[in-house]
Amino acid sequence: MRKTSDYPLSGMPRSVWVLGFVSLLMDVSSEMIHSLLPLFMVAVLGTSALAVGLVEGVAESTALLVKVFSGVWSDYLGKRKGLALFGYALGALTKPLFAMASTTGMVLAARLLDRVGKGVRGAPRDALLADIAPAEIRGAAFGLRQSLDTAGAFLGPLLAVGLMLLWANDFRAVFWVAVIPGALSAALLMFGVREPQQHEPYKPVNPISNENLARLNAAYWRVVGIGAVFTLARFSEAFLVLRAAQGGVPVALVPLVMVAMNLIYAASAYPFGKLSDGVSHTRLLALGLAVLIAADLVLATDDHWTTVLLGVALWGVHMGITQGLLARMVADAAPADLRGTAYGFFNLVSGLAMLLASVLAGLLWDRFGAAFTFYAGAVFCMIALIGLAWQPASDPR
Repeated sequence: MRKTSDYPLSGMPRSVWVLGFVSLLMDVSSEMIHSLLPLFMVAVLGTSALAVGLVEGVAESTALLVKVFSGVWSDYLGKRKGLALFGYALGALTKPLFAMASTTGMVLAARLLDRVGKGVRGAPRDALLADIAPAEIRGAAFGLRQSLDTAGAFLGPLLAVGLMLLWANDFRAVFWVAVIPGALSAALLMFGVREPQQHEPYKPVNPISNENLARLNAAYWRVVGIGAVFTLARFSEAFLVLRAAQGGVPVALVPLVMVAMNLIYAASAYPFGKLSDGVSHTRLLALGLAVLIAADLVLATDDHWTTVLLGVALWGVHMGITQGLLARMVADAAPADLRGTAYGFFNLVSGLAMLLASVLAGLLWDRFGAAFTFYAGAVFCMIALIGLAWQPASDPR
């Protein structure tokens, strides 16, 4: 078996790179909107912080819940690309709804449809990536895709800032521009990725039969539990945007908060993904929690832009350490023909945790203030870290 070091980035399978750029383009599109959406809701539509938390929590958890069905369906069909393409196309088609929204309810509807698209594409795409990448560099492959995905997540807000300055804070005009990279993302997936060839004729099976569900063993469900605890300890990034706005940062420049967070995230995801191919996963997860505790404490202390920037940078490091690692751990723990279903259930549980975390964060913010919200996040992280310490260290296969 070849070592991880024998696979430079130039030797990564072409389809892994293409999937990364597909994610990059869609994230440019989505983050152009999401980096401005909390401010648009509060400043233009008059929405409360609690309502922002509800919209974000319901939308993100919807995406994660839908992944269950798309993951199961991709395993049943034995095909991943078609479902992923439908999800990316739906995401692109929903972008104009944000530009036309005049009420919080319309924003919620747009977010739900957009996140349904994300949910449909998520599990099949991750399963497709696991099918394409050789097992010995799976962590590096997920890290690379996450890095490119996150590069889009900071290019989107950066473009949003430029257009807001150019067009005098015209939210809706920026939202219209976001349609373009979304459409390009779907087109690239359609023409640029080939699904691995199957050596034998495929016969559809029921992935959620008792027999197949029994093949998702204790090691897999442990990963699911860890993912849920991590999600509870980390609420929506929308609250990072609101924290920056409290410090008096001009509206047009607030999306730079997400640029900074995602720049750090993108820079750290591949190195930590590659590192996960050769070190204990449990220790890396513990490191990620420790960094998130530091981020919460920094963000709780002050709303000055330099303090917020430091907290946001630490938040990005935490994401770089943990997100690709958790995706790789699911792929390692699940049978190859049940990977779609495995990602689906993983994201179902994480989705419920995200809903709870975001709603709780919004409630604490409205009643006790921003500092209390971040202190509470640090407490949840500490509880998760204590729980992780009782788990045996897991090493890569």
